[in-house]
Amino acid sequence: MSMELQPFCQGRKSTFVRFGTWTLSVVLSRKAVLEDRNAGRKGDTLNQIEEDIIVEGQIKNLTDYGAFVDLGGVDGLLHVTDMSWGRLQNPGDAFKVGDTVQVKVLRFDRARERVSLGYKQLLPDPWETIEERFPLGTRITGKIASVTDYGAFVELEPGVEGLVHVSEMSWSKRVKHPSKIVNPGDTVDVEVLGVDPKARRISLGMKQAQANPWQTLNERYQVGARVQGRVRNLTDFGAFIEIEDGIDGLVHVSDISWSRRIKHPGEILKKGQQVEAIITGIDPENRRMSLSIKDLEPNAWDDFVLSHKPGDVVKGKIARFASFGAFVELGDNLEGLCHISELSDDRVAKPEDAVQLGQEMEFRILRVDAENKKIGLSARAASHEEPIVETKTYTSEAGGGMASLGELADFYPTKSNDESDS
Repeated sequence: MSMELQPFCQGRKSTFVRFGTWTLSVVLSRKAVLEDRNAGRKGDTLNQIEEDIIVEGQIKNLTDYGAFVDLGGVDGLLHVTDMSWGRLQNPGDAFKVGDTVQVKVLRFDRARERVSLGYKQLLPDPWETIEERFPLGTRITGKIASVTDYGAFVELEPGVEGLVHVSEMSWSKRVKHPSKIVNPGDTVDVEVLGVDPKARRISLGMKQAQANPWQTLNERYQVGARVQGRVRNLTDFGAFIEIEDGIDGLVHVSDISWSRRIKHPGEILKKGQQVEAIITGIDPENRRMSLSIKDLEPNAWDDFVLSHKPGDVVKGKIARFASFGAFVELGDNLEGLCHISELSDDRVAKPEDAVQLGQEMEFRILRVDAENKKIGLSARAASHEEPIVETKTYTSEAGGGMASLGELADFYPTKSNDESDS
C-alpha cells in the first residue's frame, strides 16, 4: 500500500473493492465490513433466540402500532398491546428510541426470522387475582380513562379498568350521553357490581356510591299530597309525570278524568305540560309512584248522580262523534252519550248530519248507569213530556252506549200512513 493511503486506512478496517489502474485510485468500503459483522451477530442471535426467554435489546424505531427492538442483528416487534397491561394509546408514551429494554420472546418464526416480543409479560397479570382485590360491593376511587356512547371506563389501578354503564351513572339524572356527566381525567367514586376475570371485565356503578333518592321518598312525599310536575312521556296506558329530577310518577289513563272516557292520555295532556296531581301510592322498593289528576277535583260523577235522575232535561255541548252517536259534554270531566237514533226525529246516516261539534243544546236523561259511569241522553226527547221508561239495554255498536228508548219501548208514535203518503 502506498504511503498516500496509510493515513486514511490507519486504525480503520475496510474492504478492498476495486483498484483503478488508469486513474491509480483505490475504492474501499466500511459498510461491507459492518454488514459482515452484523451477519455474524445475526447468526449468533438467531441461534440463541427461543420462545419464553428474556432478552435485552435497544429501541430502534417507533410506529403507531409498536416498537422495533434491535436484539443484535435481528429486529423484534414489541406490539403496543404487549407494552402494558393497562391502556396505552401511543408507544411513544412508554418508550423512546435508544432505550435499552428487557423483553420476553413471545413467538419466534425461525424460517421467516420474525420475533414477537412482550414487555408487560415481565410483570404479574393483575387480572389473575382481580376477585381477591376487588370483591363485589367494594367502593373505590378511580380515574376516567375514556368515554363511549354506552358508558365510561374507569382506571382502578395500572392495568385494570372497569366499565360504568350509562344506566349506572346517576339515580336521578337521565343521562343522554356519558360525557354529560364525566370526562377523561375526572376522579370518581364507584362500587364494584360484577367481576369476570376470564373476560377481563369489571362492572362498576357510580350511582351506588351516591344516596338513592327513592329510599328517602317517603320522607319527602306522602300519599294524598298534592304535587306539581312536568309531563315527561305519554303511553297508551297513562302519563309519566316528573315530580323531581329522576323521580317520575304514573297517572294511569283511568285516573285522568272521573267520567270522560279517555282512550289515550294525549287527548288531555301534552309532553312538557305542567300539571298538578295527587299522590295515590308510593313504592320505593320498585321505584314507583302512582298519581291521580282526577282526584284534584270533587267526583263530578257523584255530584251529578245526586242531583239528576232519568227524565231530567240538561244542557250539553257536542264534544265528539262516533259512528254510533255523539258524546255530549255536560260539565267539567263529565260526558254523556246521545245515540244516533236519539239525535233527531228524522232518520240520519251519521251524527254529523244532525248536529255540529261545539253545538249547545238540551238533552233529556234516558238512563244513569252508576256502576259503569255512563249517561244515556236524547236530544229528540228533550221537547217531549212523556215519562222516561227505565231500560238496561245497550246497543252492540255503541259498545256500552245508551240505546234508543223510542226504538225499545215504542215510546214515540210512528207517522200514520196518511202522513207518509202525503
